[in-house]
Amino acid sequence: MAGTDTKEISGQKAESPVVRFFKENLGILIALIALCLILTVNPATSRTFLTSQNIFNMLRQTSTNLYIACGMTMVIILGGIDLSVGSIIALSGCIAAGCVVHYHFPIAIAILVGILVGLLVGLFNGVVIAKTTIPAFIVTLATMNIARGFAYVYTGGSPVRVITKEWQFIGGGYVGIFPVPVIILFIVLILTGLIMNKTRLGRYIYAVGGNAQAAEFSGINVAKVKFLVQVFSGIMAGLAGIVLASRMYSGQPTAGEGAEMDAIAAVVVGGTSMAGGSGKLGGTIIGGLIIGVLNNGLNLMNVNSFWQYVVKGAVILLAVYVDYLRHRKTE
Repeated sequence: MAGTDTKEISGQKAESPVVRFFKENLGILIALIALCLILTVNPATSRTFLTSQNIFNMLRQTSTNLYIACGMTMVIILGGIDLSVGSIIALSGCIAAGCVVHYHFPIAIAILVGILVGLLVGLFNGVVIAKTTIPAFIVTLATMNIARGFAYVYTGGSPVRVITKEWQFIGGGYVGIFPVPVIILFIVLILTGLIMNKTRLGRYIYAVGGNAQAAEFSGINVAKVKFLVQVFSGIMAGLAGIVLASRMYSGQPTAGEGAEMDAIAAVVVGGTSMAGGSGKLGGTIIGGLIIGVLNNGLNLMNVNSFWQYVVKGAVILLAVYVDYLRHRKTE
């Protein structure tokens, strides 16, 4: 009996990760399936929604949101927020595109420069948040404006157009039948999942988000955890900026407007608590798919873009209200 699992001894089988995933996310999975069914039978969308072209287009668009949602998940589990990601998308995309057009850098170097831009903004956010008591909301609100301003200053308000096929491949190419942004997303999700579930930093994120003071008393360097999470969020936004600039064939200072709202929506719809301390990457993935399908469906139905803001705002409010009800029951 030496190697027998205690759960098997007691007559219980260890729950597989797949079963646990479905149990934890059953509600939002049902919501995703219901939304897809509605768009499948809706006369306005039935002919186009399930076509391979539309599905790949939707996955390509959703992948950009999920890059920043991965970082945003960690930030919100900490009980913080990052409003600067949309502006980082614009700044990193413009500078990376400028490296190709103006300075004739190799594509690989331009990509690294774009990611470095996101890293630097994340570093700034992390240092200020970790070393002061200024709320993350205020710090990232400031850097949101600063980064957007730098994007306009760098470009003079005009797009930086890149017409090389190598650049366009990043956001618009395929490897086999799979879009390149989706392949990049797969790598990002694996990396984020490993950080959150298999590393000490991942455990510390949940501990700090649950109770920062208790985490500090237990020997966790709270400031370091906050710093690293903000840096990771900045890197993800920088990556999203490069992919988006490639997909649009240009770096645009207006890119990423409202991207922080889509990322926050994906995270909270996925079940991560705005109060901090709880949340799963799997939920964020499903939440991102829900937002992606919702955006795609509204576009296919030719819903006015102004009304799309109303719908997405209502979805965020509903998700936060559900989280509020869930916490009320546990009190």
